[in-house]
Amino acid sequence: MSATDDAGANTAEPAAASVATRAGFVALAGRPNVGKSTLTNAIVGTKVAIVSDRPQTTRRAIRGVVNGPDWQLVLVDLPGFQRPRDALTQRMASRVERELDDADALLMLLNGEERIGAGDRRIAQRLARTGIPVTVALNKVDRLNRERQAQALLDAAEIMPEGAELFPISARTGAGVPALVAHLAAQLPQSPFLYEPDQRSDLGPAERLAELIREQVLRRTFQELPHAVGVVVEAIEPDRGSKPLTRVEALIWVETESQKSIVVGHGGRMIKAIGSAARRELERELDGRVHLALAVRVRRHWRGDDSLLDRLGID
Repeated sequence: MSATDDAGANTAEPAAASVATRAGFVALAGRPNVGKSTLTNAIVGTKVAIVSDRPQTTRRAIRGVVNGPDWQLVLVDLPGFQRPRDALTQRMASRVERELDDADALLMLLNGEERIGAGDRRIAQRLARTGIPVTVALNKVDRLNRERQAQALLDAAEIMPEGAELFPISARTGAGVPALVAHLAAQLPQSPFLYEPDQRSDLGPAERLAELIREQVLRRTFQELPHAVGVVVEAIEPDRGSKPLTRVEALIWVETESQKSIVVGHGGRMIKAIGSAARRELERELDGRVHLALAVRVRRHWRGDDSLLDRLGID
């Protein structure tokens, strides 16, 4: 009789090995307006970061969550690198520094339409000092002919940190993005998932809605209003009338009376246009009808006001 028979027949199937998962944070770094928010939204598959053509649209570190079969990639869309000028930009710069040092991997984004500059070199050097794996993506290649793209890739390669890999992409069209995502996922450490599978962002409801409203202010006051506008959502309340809807009350903060006049517009036309466009965005976000009440308030030098920056969630 065999040893197996001696011990008694063992017909149980071996336990299935648990599947190892990867999860971690990838911080996006780059000069203002290189397309970090557009790329974040493209990878996540929904809008988690607002987008405009104005530099410094992103004021906080916004996390977008992407799930694969055995990995979870948390993209951290950072404000662009800049020299602090007030409490707001100081907080933004400090947040960038903290997120870079805490990330599991780093993604540097370059604008293929612009020549490599001193700012790009400084960012590449800062990323290299972290000792964290760096990937470089050359964005907007869909707007370049073959010759210009080849030159842009050569220029990007000259400033890349040692060991970094380079990916030509278009955040707008999605070209090259799947290969970039696969590479980033492979950089993640073994870890359980960090967010629930259906979670796409770490922003709370009031913060998400405030950002969507601010996006519409920036889009409609592009030429006239600098980035002296902040938005705070004061209330989100269900209104269960004959036609259920959600009532959202928000304050738009500016620094001068002249800026308030721009946001309100002649006869209130601008604030009506902002409200109408923002309401449509909010209805998509909340998947239902919305009544949006907007008010514009003046607080001089609010970008240096720590109490208001706390209310805006900029830490």
